[in-house]
Amino acid sequence: MAISEAGMSSDVAQVSEGEYKVLLSFRGSDTRYGFTDFLYHGLVDAGVCVFKEDDELPIDKMIGENLLHIINNSMLYIPIFSQTYASSKRCLQELALIVENVSKSEGQKSILPIFLDVEPEDVKLRTPLYSTAFGKHNEDFPHEAEAWRKALAEVDEIKGWNVKKDQSQATIVKLVVEKVLEKLEMKRKSVTEHLIGLEDRVKQLTELLDVNHQDVKLIGIHGKGGIGKTTIAKIIFNKLSSHFEKRCSFLENI
Repeated sequence: MAISEAGMSSDVAQVSEGEYKVLLSFRGSDTRYGFTDFLYHGLVDAGVCVFKEDDELPIDKMIGENLLHIINNSMLYIPIFSQTYASSKRCLQELALIVENVSKSEGQKSILPIFLDVEPEDVKLRTPLYSTAFGKHNEDFPHEAEAWRKALAEVDEIKGWNVKKDQSQATIVKLVVEKVLEKLEMKRKSVTEHLIGLEDRVKQLTELLDVNHQDVKLIGIHGKGGIGKTTIAKIIFNKLSSHFEKRCSFLENI
């Protein structure tokens, strides 16, 4: 994908579920409309293809084929350990699959854990917060519970972010987004903050490019100097570049 002030063109690839770069694993009842939502939109605004399950599913609902495909093909995993994360069989199943994927990836995939109002000691099952839930899991799912326990222990050893009630969640989200972009090696273009009046134009151009379509498209942006042509091109590049893995570039001043 190449974008210049004169115009934009793209080798448009078919975007499928398997092309999500980041997967968020979280307990919806704890964080869906709070921290997870803030993080999701922060990543999307940064141009990252991120998967967040939109519907609240029953705790014991099994992982379906589509979600399994997304887990297997994602590159980064962000488990958000909240107060009742360990109560959810589904969350623990996801975590075990995530750990398995990372262990098989030979360093190509990573886990970025977030401890949201919990301590690493909780995740290690050294306090009642998570260990109480595991008491029931041991009774109901004795074979799976051991794999879940090992997954929790392994992820707990990874350096992540501790988010306390008296901390700025916006600051943590910014740090996580920066780390994700670094891990994905995404080359983003800097744009002026607090842009006003460009949202409609960006939306229109994004719809015209239609990255889900297989055709190659060329869009020209023309007008007098200083009206924001390059800025719009940079915003579009930032929004769409992650769809093209590393096969994209921004060519300026040609």
